[in-house]
Amino acid sequence: MFQNDIAAAALLTDEPRSNTPRLSAAEAALARHSVRAYRDVPVTDDEVRTLLELTGRAPSAFNLQPWRFIVVRDQAVKDRLRTAAYNQKQVGEAPVVVAMYADMEDTMVHLDEVVHPDLTPDKKAGTVAMLQNTFGGMTPEARATWANAQANIALGYLLLIAKSEGFDTSPMLGFQADEVKRILDIPAHATITSLVALGRGADDGFRSHRHTVDRVATFV
Repeated sequence: MFQNDIAAAALLTDEPRSNTPRLSAAEAALARHSVRAYRDVPVTDDEVRTLLELTGRAPSAFNLQPWRFIVVRDQAVKDRLRTAAYNQKQVGEAPVVVAMYADMEDTMVHLDEVVHPDLTPDKKAGTVAMLQNTFGGMTPEARATWANAQANIALGYLLLIAKSEGFDTSPMLGFQADEVKRILDIPAHATITSLVALGRGADDGFRSHRHTVDRVATFV
């Protein structure tokens, strides 16, 4: 067997994730695809925390990290989200659904949290003032759009890291955003980046079909 085949075979067992071989970033990128059917195998809080901690290593302009997460396990809440997501079955079947959203207004209130701790007090104050000046003149809608672009970087991290750690995912944009916000008590000004079903796949789904490098890239 190739290493990817060994990893895939391990994922078909009910063994704890700690016994599942990790994939490298390259291996995870090649192996990952959206999965819409999930086995009834729990995902622990520790496992989710590890995924989100690693996801939080994603880069963001000015280190603002405007992404936020709501981890949904409760079946009744997942069923309500499934209805809001046009009855996509993975929302109700996956052991965990992660609602990822961008909240630039919360970020603006807590700019001191993103300033590097090694800066001198004067430089910290100057950095906060610069950020307030840069984003304070934008409308909330413009800030939300900017923050969501940053959150999409973290979304890519989450999907790749989840696969590398032995999990399958299905990111979704098909949902009624206002209803999802109401169900999960997400602020009205926030932008929902994605709903992500997370667990261990019950089938292989479709094989990946992607453009070649020559189709999408120009070298100059």
